Amino acid sequence: MKRSFLLLAFMIYFSGMHAQAPISEGNFQLNAGLGFSGHGLPVYGGLDYGVHKDITIGGELSYRSYSNRWGGSKYSHNVLGISGNANYHFNSILNIPSPWNFYAGLNLAYYNWNSGSGYSGSYSSGIGLGAQIGGRYYFNEQFGINLELGGGNVFSGGKIGITYRF
Repeated sequence: MKRSFLLLAFMIYFSGMHAQAPISEGNFQLNAGLGFSGHGLPVYGGLDYGVHKDITIGGELSYRSYSNRWGGSKYSHNVLGISGNANYHFNSILNIPSPWNFYAGLNLAYYNWNSGSGYSGSYSSGIGLGAQIGGRYYFNEQFGINLELGGGNVFSGGKIGITYRF
């Protein structure tokens, strides 16, 4: 009960801040945070650009490192990814309140999978097409938090982080 009351108070307090969402045409936002997947803990950073009141395009870099056993040996994997994305933001069409931002889109990614010599497992570098769905909550005109779920390529899983608009 106490947790529900605190969550309700938090939402009422921050809903009065009138942050504008999504980013306006011609503006940028920076995203950074951590991901979750079956292949290590990704760290990511990206930039989105508003091309229309409901559409953004952007790019992202990510890095993850993890170890596993294959054929009786232990291997360390390093994965560096670069992707481009396009998202449609549903705020206008669904009349979503301004501090919230909900979107979905596609991404095209290249990932460089370095597993060291001798590794013959199923992971290798390549290009992948994926999809994502996500949301943000802006605390004020510049800062927010984001959560995104995706699938279809090495970026599959999800991400949680912060957003800064400028």
